Amino acid sequence: MTTLRKFLAPVMVMGLVLVPLPASAAGSAVSYACRADTKFGQHQLSLRQGAEAKAPTVVRPGAHFYVVVDLKPGSLPGEVKGFKLKEVRDLSLRIPIPANAQYVSAWLSGGSGLNSTPTIQAAGGVATLRVAGPIAGGASYKLPQLTVHLKAGRSGVVETKLQGSSFDNPGLDLQATIKWKFVTIKAPVKCYPDPNPALTRTEIR
Repeated sequence: MTTLRKFLAPVMVMGLVLVPLPASAAGSAVSYACRADTKFGQHQLSLRQGAEAKAPTVVRPGAHFYVVVDLKPGSLPGEVKGFKLKEVRDLSLRIPIPANAQYVSAWLSGGSGLNSTPTIQAAGGVATLRVAGPIAGGASYKLPQLTVHLKAGRSGVVETKLQGSSFDNPGLDLQATIKWKFVTIKAPVKCYPDPNPALTRTEIR
């Protein structure tokens, strides 16, 4: 199993780096620190992906407004250094409902190549986008655009950020299945944004 240990980490990095994640503006990127847990040990990796998040810069107190996160298209490699990336399943991406705003609703639009119907649900002050998949290795796909409807508070600033601060408090979960010869590995992956700048910033005045 020495060869398996040697190549598992780069396979995880290259196989999952194209998972689309929200960022503050077109052409920029957000970074996640991630850890894959396997029966051969833990492996740390990083995810980076460009995307676009939009919200008004100024709203009046009590006004209704929208935050839109447009997730970019992505694709997964079918094979990396002799390893077959079979699929990615059960992706959950979490975004906290921002302070100084009241959650009204959220919905998804678009998306392709996901082999399931994505869902969005808000509970406990967090909106969670879930994609059951599976997304096969080598496949192209696009996660749906997320729109969150908010009502501004009386004053202050509304900042949209990503959930997560550590591997014990992740903001992104997924499961990858990798095959090497006759060995199939299921690797749960937990990620948190590092750093975690605001995706959008709206002033109430």
